[in-house]
Amino acid sequence: MEEAPHESCCYSDGASKLNDAAVSDLLEVLHIDVELEPTCADREDTSCSKNVTRKQRNWERRLEVKRRKRKEEKQRKKLNRLNKDVNELQLSKRVMKAITKERLEEARAAGLRLCVDLSMTDRLTNKEISRLAGQIRRLYGSNKKSLQPFHIFLTEFKEDSLLYKECVRMNDGFLNYLIDMTEESWFHLFPSEDVIYLTPDASEALEYVEEDKVYILGGLVDETIQKKMSFTRAKEFGIRMARLPIDEYMVKKPNPKNFHSKILAINQVFEILLTFRDTKDWTKALVAGIPPGKGYMLASAASADVINSQEEL
Repeated sequence: MEEAPHESCCYSDGASKLNDAAVSDLLEVLHIDVELEPTCADREDTSCSKNVTRKQRNWERRLEVKRRKRKEEKQRKKLNRLNKDVNELQLSKRVMKAITKERLEEARAAGLRLCVDLSMTDRLTNKEISRLAGQIRRLYGSNKKSLQPFHIFLTEFKEDSLLYKECVRMNDGFLNYLIDMTEESWFHLFPSEDVIYLTPDASEALEYVEEDKVYILGGLVDETIQKKMSFTRAKEFGIRMARLPIDEYMVKKPNPKNFHSKILAINQVFEILLTFRDTKDWTKALVAGIPPGKGYMLASAASADVINSQEEL
């Protein structure tokens, strides 16, 4: 009977040990489970982090779309401006071309007449022929720009000539020039009393440009060696001659080569006539047409230089 409590105690102790072991195992298992699975707070943090990342990416995508749209809109507006400018420029060119054509047509009907005498081109070298073709182009270009263009004639201009071929080769649209080209001589086209042949060898200085006259320029270039060719040509027909008033308004300018020449290209003479017609001022006209390399300067400018030099002394 006395051993019963001992057995009960032993049983109790054994059960207690078993319970302790079970609890320890359970705690160990629970401990492992806690480390393997995130807590609620950890899941919320992870979820929040993913949401922030997703929102940031969405915002970046929207921002990139906006940037791309702004860039495309900017390019579109720029393209529209360019197209508008091109259209306006083309319209302006068409309008100006029409106005120029109208002026030239009016000049051919009732403008002041100027003729380039091409009867002497057989005496020119091939190089001089090419230069003459370039001068004809520049002469026509100046006439196109003028508010009061001349009626231009090219006389004794043969289609089988080297000059004709050079004009077509060197000058774009030459065959559409609004000028009169003919194989006839100016002597047969105009009354002799209406003609004034411009030559640097004439004794008479041109005082003004008369609207009812026909001004003849010899189709020569300034490298031409033969002297007084245009003078001889006009004298043969007994035609009135005149020279530009260079001696009346200009003086020789000192230069190292001591070079002075009154022989001008036909486009330079024409520029002087155009300017004088517009300004009625020979000083402005001569400065506009005579290059500094010809060795001349206005007499008024030379006087001013002398006065300034004296004042400095």
